[in-house]
Amino acid sequence: MSHFSGGPYGSPPPGPPGPPGPPGRQGGWAPPPQAPKPGAIPLRPLSVGDILGGTFSAFGRHWKQLIGLAALVYGLAALLTGGAVALAVSSLTDEFRGIERSIRADDPEPPWDLFGTIALTFGGVALAGTVCMLLATALTQAASPVVLQEAVLGRRTTFGAVWSRSVRRMPSVLGVLLVPWVITFVVMALLMTGYVALLVTVLARESGDTAWVLAAVGLLGALVLGPLAIWVWVLFSLAPAVAVFETAGPVQALRRSAQLVRGSWWRIFGITLLVWAMAMVAGYLIQLPFGFLGMFSMFPSMDADPAASQEAEAIQIFVSMGGYLLITMLGGFVSQILVTFFPQLATGLLYVDQRIRRENLAPALTEAAYGPPQY
Repeated sequence: MSHFSGGPYGSPPPGPPGPPGPPGRQGGWAPPPQAPKPGAIPLRPLSVGDILGGTFSAFGRHWKQLIGLAALVYGLAALLTGGAVALAVSSLTDEFRGIERSIRADDPEPPWDLFGTIALTFGGVALAGTVCMLLATALTQAASPVVLQEAVLGRRTTFGAVWSRSVRRMPSVLGVLLVPWVITFVVMALLMTGYVALLVTVLARESGDTAWVLAAVGLLGALVLGPLAIWVWVLFSLAPAVAVFETAGPVQALRRSAQLVRGSWWRIFGITLLVWAMAMVAGYLIQLPFGFLGMFSMFPSMDADPAASQEAEAIQIFVSMGGYLLITMLGGFVSQILVTFFPQLATGLLYVDQRIRRENLAPALTEAAYGPPQY
């Protein structure tokens, strides 16, 4: 009676038994060789655990460069935005005084021209602040694949090298991010329009048909475009990594991302969603102790001396509020660093994983791991 003696995938075919192995091992077949791991990940198709472990490893190897770059670019963005706000306030002194005189005089007609000038000025400030934040975000999005490229190969890098390459690739990364950003903005605008219009129709009993039409168009439009926005977001999620790893332009990076994601959309969506959820939960847990510390910093102002002067009491309250804001802002910054970089690093590893699976990139990475860095 014959029988099939082959084992699972990777075991030898049926045949005569080999020579006895070392003591303690059954049979003479050696285990398959392990994939090389010069850096954060093994150079083979990655599992979810490999991607999560590689994300933590890459961040642990290069956290100084990432945090330093994020602090620099977001600090510059905040400084420029704050300067624009201060400049706008100082330039609108006459308008503010005119509105104050109108209120004191109890004018029947509000000074709409002054309100229009203020709104136009602060609209420009908001636009400038948005541009600064978009540039800062694009620079951090470029920095993650830069450090990941070295972490995969097991190499160290410097802040200057990360900054230089991130600045060079920032225009391409910004270009690929505009597509999902615009679609997300359209969906959010439709959702807010529908929500506000629905709120008006509920609160105003005599609302016209226009409010109902806006509510229907906004909510239904957001409901229809929402899944499309998620699909596009996943389809182009690998584009920042392509723009850095392959020094591709925006259009080429978008096409390349769609090519790599095709056929693996649900896998990439699930892993990305998992990483985002983990980062959000971890960010919230990081903010909790900073929130408690901020509450403790408020205690001195609650225990103010009744006999103290009003100026001393005001100073004490100001110091306590300043301490609270400083602590909570520090917690928010640390949390934002985690939420910003962990999903980006995981997405970069998904790019590497897709190229290993589809293009057999592992041998090239193994060879590059033992050669000089190339830029």
